[in-house]
Amino acid sequence: MQRIKKLTAIILSILVVSSVCVFGSVSAGASGTGAGLAEWALNAYYSGWSYVYGGSTPGAVDCSGLIYSYCGGERVNMIETCTEQGSVSAGVPNIHGLGLWRPGHVGVYVGNGMEVDARGDDYGVCYESMSSSYLGWTYWFKLAAVSYTENGWEQFNGDYYYYENGEYITDTSRTIGGTTYYFDSMGRSSDTPSDTSSTSSSSSSNSSSDNSSSSSEDTQSNATSYQLGSNGKEVEKIQARLKELGYFNGEVDGNFGEATQAAYKAFQAAAGLTVDGIAGSDLDVLYSDNAPQESAVEETTVPEETTPKTEFKLGDDDTKVGDIQAKLRDLGYYTDTVDNFFGANTETAVKAFQTANNIDATGVVDEATYNALFSENAVANPNPVTNDVQSTSGPVQLPSTVSPSALIISNQQNQNYADTASDIVVKTNKVTQKVLSKSSSVIPSVTTAQVKRTATVWVWFVLVAVILGVTALVFFLRDHKSKRYARYCEKKKKTTPKSEWNARW
Repeated sequence: MQRIKKLTAIILSILVVSSVCVFGSVSAGASGTGAGLAEWALNAYYSGWSYVYGGSTPGAVDCSGLIYSYCGGERVNMIETCTEQGSVSAGVPNIHGLGLWRPGHVGVYVGNGMEVDARGDDYGVCYESMSSSYLGWTYWFKLAAVSYTENGWEQFNGDYYYYENGEYITDTSRTIGGTTYYFDSMGRSSDTPSDTSSTSSSSSSNSSSDNSSSSSEDTQSNATSYQLGSNGKEVEKIQARLKELGYFNGEVDGNFGEATQAAYKAFQAAAGLTVDGIAGSDLDVLYSDNAPQESAVEETTVPEETTPKTEFKLGDDDTKVGDIQAKLRDLGYYTDTVDNFFGANTETAVKAFQTANNIDATGVVDEATYNALFSENAVANPNPVTNDVQSTSGPVQLPSTVSPSALIISNQQNQNYADTASDIVVKTNKVTQKVLSKSSSVIPSVTTAQVKRTATVWVWFVLVAVILGVTALVFFLRDHKSKRYARYCEKKKKTTPKSEWNARW
């Protein structure tokens, strides 16, 4: 791919040199507009044009070729032949299609702080913010082959812009041809102009001798923002729109007073805009179809802290809970500590109280339960709760509200409890005997277990002895065989001639 690009660049360079030789200079008779050049550069970016050194044909361009392919003119000395230039550090004018220059490189300013340039093989055609570009542009300039609008309408990238004194206007409104247009921070018109040849009424001079009212209206039409103290037809339109949206209830009189300011601040807050009461760059939002309506005023409610709480449930921690606990204790439902915490014991006591007083046993002290609990008709516990088992040491403390007569058990009741206890003991003994009788047949005696352990030990001794005996026998047979072989060799040596012995061994 790199070789193809280089070969293409060489061919294009030859063509350029040839044209210089034939025509004497690198120029073209074509020309264009600033907005047209800006659209051309954006199209190159969105179409994915390639970077080719020396290229100046659509689809394959270098930095100067991007501009030359649209308007012709100078191919190399663009900034030397420009009609106007300035420093980028001092700000770039609101002009579409300005050239941008830095040593060895050029680009195109497309408005709204954005630029397009053909950067290199690894980048192609780039589109990015002037502030984020690492190229560090030095100058902006007006191309000699491009005509720039001084005053009037200019269409760019599907939107309409209005130029005054060589720059398109932003964050303001103009009455043009009897129609008021609003321009946002990017300079885009709120409406499509019916006549692009018409000019702003503010640009025409007012020669009337009676300038008391007309001069005031002209001043307001030239204003870029409206705030406290402003007046005129534009203020009337703002008030009418605010009234339509439900923010303004006063008279539409064209005076931007405190009521209008308050209404505009309410609109800004609802729309998520900066709340400063100044109608300026956000006027396009005010007149848009998506402008927020004023919501209905909510009724004022009593603050929660002033409303007494009449419902208590598990987990609540409140002094009123302590009052409930104390009252439940007085009625014999609660014997625990009054600690202002609605715990499980408190919930149980509440349920018991609700049951005895014909209230749904929810365990929650709602308004009905609360009123019943503290009423004179509250039913006391027919079976008062007592603490028979104390988790702490010391004498048992009886609740002061429990009558001692309620704790007296009759002799007949004692006899019944005693008979019941005797029956339980007898049944428990029978069950125990059955379990022991069955376990005796399953669990071996201590003597049997000891005999089995002794037999196991002797078996291990016998096995060890057999292993040792077999090992000794193997070593004995090996030694015996070695000795027999040694005797055989000695005997053979004596009976065999020496020469034959040496030859064999």
